[in-house]
Amino acid sequence: MKIQFLFVLLSSYLCFGQNKTEKTILHYPTYEYVKSVNNLSAEAALELAKRILKAASTKNKNVSIALLDASGTTVLLLRGDGVGPHNTEASGRKAYTALSTKTPTLLLLKNSEKNPDTKNMNSLPELLLLSGGTPIWYKGEIIGSVGISDGGSAENDDWIAQSASIPEIGITTTK
Repeated sequence: MKIQFLFVLLSSYLCFGQNKTEKTILHYPTYEYVKSVNNLSAEAALELAKRILKAASTKNKNVSIALLDASGTTVLLLRGDGVGPHNTEASGRKAYTALSTKTPTLLLLKNSEKNPDTKNMNSLPELLLLSGGTPIWYKGEIIGSVGISDGGSAENDDWIAQSASIPEIGITTTK
């Protein structure tokens, strides 16, 4: 009898122990937690590089090209024949500047001359306020950026960078 009584007593504790209420967690739709990001692909970077080199050749220039994806990761880095190594580094920094500010670097350069606060951007080691960098857009979203160096002038670098587009599929250098 003692064993049966003990069993009944313990079984009630087990039942109540299993009936523990948990806090409910508010669940949001997945899109609130996970965001899809369009990114410049390696294939697109190769096609853009061909178009950039073609544009540069119309000005008889060899250039360094840096193409970054939306996260700022280098997808393609190309040093033109005879182009100094410092230009390759500059191309990467121009592309990074254009990506992080979502603004062509020639426009940033011009705006910094008018605004003393913007001029301080040049003190950040990753940014480079020289022309030749521009964001790359797809359907109004930034998917990467390009940086061009050694085009012969600020205007040439900017013009060559603007050629980084595949308009037939919606990849452009304008929003």
